[in-house]
Amino acid sequence: MKKTNIIDLHCYSSFCYLLFLLVSVFVSLCSCDEHYVSSHGGLTDKEVSYIKQRQLLYYRDEFGERGENVTVDPSLVFENPRLRNAYIALQAWKKAILSDPFNLTADWVGSEVCDYTGVYCAPALDNKRIKTVAGIDLNHGDIAGYLPEELGLLTDLALFHINSNRFCGTVPHKFIKLKLMFELDLSNNRFAGKFPEVILKLPLLKFLDLRFNEFEGTVPKELFDKDLDAIFINHNRFRFNLPDNFGNSPVSVIVLANNKFHGCVPASLGNMTSLEEIILMNNGFRSCLPEQIGGLRNMTVFDVSFNELMGTLPEQIGGMVSLEQLNVAHNMLSGKIPASICRLPKLENFTFSYNFFTGEPP
Repeated sequence: MKKTNIIDLHCYSSFCYLLFLLVSVFVSLCSCDEHYVSSHGGLTDKEVSYIKQRQLLYYRDEFGERGENVTVDPSLVFENPRLRNAYIALQAWKKAILSDPFNLTADWVGSEVCDYTGVYCAPALDNKRIKTVAGIDLNHGDIAGYLPEELGLLTDLALFHINSNRFCGTVPHKFIKLKLMFELDLSNNRFAGKFPEVILKLPLLKFLDLRFNEFEGTVPKELFDKDLDAIFINHNRFRFNLPDNFGNSPVSVIVLANNKFHGCVPASLGNMTSLEEIILMNNGFRSCLPEQIGGLRNMTVFDVSFNELMGTLPEQIGGMVSLEQLNVAHNMLSGKIPASICRLPKLENFTFSYNFFTGEPP
């Protein structure tokens, strides 16, 4: 699997946006909230019970109206109402955090929210004279807790990165208010439940990363009609057939690996002319590869290994002239390997073991 392109895509968009923010983060050394756990490692049974109790109370209201009842000290002075709302949102989130082993939120104190660790401010898009919270990055914090509905108050938020933590529960309903969200990375956490359909209501979203969680059930077909550039939903518990409109997606990278996307690989895949990398490995697909994949001239990585694909490799695969990595191993493919594969000008790695091929080109 080629990783550099995916990482570059992510880092490039994040870097460009953070350059635009032009902020400096000042970290102060403050004491932790009484609920914080200073040690690393797993949660105790008592801590797990506490989280479950908070979640049951919090998500009882399906419309997400239950809040953390943040009280704003009247002595605090805020530069504008948006920063006051940000203070409420971040204090509510701090209350919803049980364990912060690296003390990333220890300095989330006072009205200067732009100085909080992991919080980035910039001029508002609708009024350059107003400073507002535009980005949050708490990646690799090992933080345990959940996301409160008050985060919907961060209406100017464009970047939300919390990968590699221990957040659980569901995605707040009030995320529907985050109309400027551009990058959403919830990967490598403990989120569960159905696909968070509130994501479909984010009009400017381009980068979606839900991988390595415990989401389950079906993925709404509307996801593939959204104007996204990257979709990562691998390593969850999604179970459904890829819909016919799969090929409508304009993404350049899509990773669906290690779910249960059974059924057929839709012929509409051939319509994804912007697609550069697709990884469908270990899903349980039981069908043939459509000959339409020959139209994917920008494809560099094509991985459908560890499925139950049958039939032959289509001769049209020779039209994938940008292909560098081709992996069809561990399937039930048969027949002869097309000679057109040998003529692919950029192919570096072709893995076809554990199939029923009867011959290969000289």
